[in-house]
Amino acid sequence: MKPDVITLNGKTLTPNAIFSIAKGAGILIEPTALATMTDARKVIEDAIRHRVPVYGVTTGLGPRVTQAMPDESIDAFSINTIRGRAHGVGDPLHREWVRAGVAVRINTLLIGAAGVRPELATHLTACINADLIPVIPETGTIGVADLCWGGSLGLAMIGEGRMSLTDGSVVNARDAMRDAGIDPYQPQPREGLALVSHSTITAGLASLGWVELDNVFETAQTCAALTMEGFRANLSPLDERVLALRPQPGQWDAASGLRARLNGSALFNSGEARRLQDPLSIRNIAQVHGSVRAMLNVSKEALLAEINGASDNPAVIVDSQEVLSNGGYLPPHISVTLNATSQAFVHLAALQVSRINKLLVERFSGLSNGLSFVGAAGAGLGPVMKTAEALFAEIAHLSAAPPIYPGISADGLEDVVTHAAIPAKNLFPIAHRLRQLCAIEAVVAAQAIDLRELSESIAPALRKIYQEVRAVSAPLTDDRALGGEFEQLENIINGGAFVL
Repeated sequence: MKPDVITLNGKTLTPNAIFSIAKGAGILIEPTALATMTDARKVIEDAIRHRVPVYGVTTGLGPRVTQAMPDESIDAFSINTIRGRAHGVGDPLHREWVRAGVAVRINTLLIGAAGVRPELATHLTACINADLIPVIPETGTIGVADLCWGGSLGLAMIGEGRMSLTDGSVVNARDAMRDAGIDPYQPQPREGLALVSHSTITAGLASLGWVELDNVFETAQTCAALTMEGFRANLSPLDERVLALRPQPGQWDAASGLRARLNGSALFNSGEARRLQDPLSIRNIAQVHGSVRAMLNVSKEALLAEINGASDNPAVIVDSQEVLSNGGYLPPHISVTLNATSQAFVHLAALQVSRINKLLVERFSGLSNGLSFVGAAGAGLGPVMKTAEALFAEIAHLSAAPPIYPGISADGLEDVVTHAAIPAKNLFPIAHRLRQLCAIEAVVAAQAIDLRELSESIAPALRKIYQEVRAVSAPLTDDRALGGEFEQLENIINGGAFVL
């Protein structure tokens, strides 16, 4: 059960906490973090007072960094910064994605590096807690800070953009805030830049996608174990002693998870396995799933650094009372690790498709082709291979890395890109298709278990999963349409029923 409130302090936010906020949990700010913001704000105010060159505060932005900001323009520059970057196009990002992104922005403001007033963090929090979600068009970031996404975020906060309400309706932001008793934000120097220049929207939606893929991984572990029961697999590749011979990252965790799911199975008894050497898609589950687990761990580390780190340029260093230019707005680590994680799941999906095939082919499974109860009179489950292969092809396509090239923005000053948002957005359709593939594997494995008359003797944990499958999809005796059953089972999987 998700908590009602998540406390933010700029240091301890996690992808799972972001997931809770995206699903509706409220936000509470730790008071000491607001005090940190107050101290940092004094550094910016001193710089303005003494006309110290500070990017985007007392100087222009981008190619205009060499130009000093006229005194009379400093106050108005924050609003102009927002208006001048709200250039995104396309359908709105999902409300949950935006909730996640705003939550990350609140958390990173609490670090103090942005040098803005505490009021900005409390204003964003008030909007999230009132479920007033800025409308942000889906296309507008190249992964060098989420500038155009941030422009739409800022535009909503100052009452010039749009917000979506709990019922999904979209209204003028000023009206939405007025009805909730919230005044539009009046940005002071540096605060317009803080609203538009950060990578937190990408980090927020990437965190949501990571949680989905983490759950899919655990589901795939369960389905693989169910297939091992249906195939009567040799479990020696899961033996701790043989795994220790090559301690590949993640392999131990994957094998341990499989053994836990199979605990109590007769497959651990001598003579139960049908073959000395199973096909690689069964024999190498620990190695491939271990690689996925390892990449999930690596990408989580990247996300933790991003959601609890400052993506602000320039950044306030409170201890030395300095404002330093930096490159924290660039998230290549997210882009690289998310791409690698998606590719790891392509390997996992390939194993799933191969395992499904091995169960459906008599010369491998020792059961009827297509796992048919009626022989030549019916197709059995054989044709589901077409759907499984189509899902794999779509997963592989969605996992392709975006182009990386020398950038040309800002008169050539901003000459790199990461396109981190592309692999972040693609995590969701990848996870969706993986869940569908898991549903297919579960149904096929259950059919094999039925043909072997093992439904009452498989591992206890898997018996519960088998019963979940059979509650949705009865044993296939006569041919029938299965697409709806796969989709229904995917919804159950999405609810976490297969995460053991």
